[in-house]
Amino acid sequence: MRVLALRQILVLAVVTAAAAAPGGMRRVRDDLGHEVRVPAAPLRIVSLAPGATESLFAAGGGQQVIATVQYSDQPSAALRVPRIGDASAIDLERLVALRPDVVVAWPGGGNPAQRAKIATLNIPIFDHQVVHLSDLPGSLERLGALSGTPRVAARAAGELAAQLAALTQRYAVRPGSARPSVLLQVWNRPIYTVGGRQLMSDALTVCGARNVFADLPEASPLVNIEAVIARNPDIIVVAAPPGEGAAWLADWQRFPMLNAVKARRVVSFEDQGLSRLGPSVMPATAGLCEVLARLSRGSY
Repeated sequence: MRVLALRQILVLAVVTAAAAAPGGMRRVRDDLGHEVRVPAAPLRIVSLAPGATESLFAAGGGQQVIATVQYSDQPSAALRVPRIGDASAIDLERLVALRPDVVVAWPGGGNPAQRAKIATLNIPIFDHQVVHLSDLPGSLERLGALSGTPRVAARAAGELAAQLAALTQRYAVRPGSARPSVLLQVWNRPIYTVGGRQLMSDALTVCGARNVFADLPEASPLVNIEAVIARNPDIIVVAAPPGEGAAWLADWQRFPMLNAVKARRVVSFEDQGLSRLGPSVMPATAGLCEVLARLSRGSY
């Protein structure tokens, strides 16, 4: 009951933040705390990130999404939304022709030059940014305020918060116990991983593990094999696209000096929910935690 009461207070705060602005416009705040002025809902929303698209649908605003980008495949209804590009570039002419009321974008991705161009076109930009799993519920509520669906968003936010609480409790590290160090590989040849300020790094923490490259500030830093050997992770998780995990795993067998390779703790994890940066990251994290728990038997 106490958790429910706190959630209701948060919802009220988010709705209040979306108070009417002069001229029939509303003021809402995005995930970075910036004020965004939009007309009354329903809106014409263009989403420029798969996680933002998934989150908009979860928050109740899916029917207002008129265009999105490649890999926006969750939920299944998102597959029917027209695509105007991908993470590297969008068709600006099509964007302008769609006359969006707002663009929802991930500030850490996309094409910076195109983002600057969108700003010059006086199209409002709502930044969707989640760094920790605990950021997801509040982000959904802000998207609910944007799309005028606060009740749906609050319900979805509560479900996510409950899932996170259960995971945190289940995989809490006992006092005095060591966390296994993990390399989370998100691309091969060259090797890309995740830095400490990235949602997937936080997923490792919730699972009771430690990101071996958590000190790097970049969201998706490029690392060489020498750096991996120097840090010598206990576990290597290859978050490969579906069907490519076996090839990525084979690459690591060339480095038998690594603890993870010697101990046969190199594993493929192809659940794309982990990298989508939307609500599906929560069940994906649960799956990751199960894999790490199985590999982490023993001491480090």
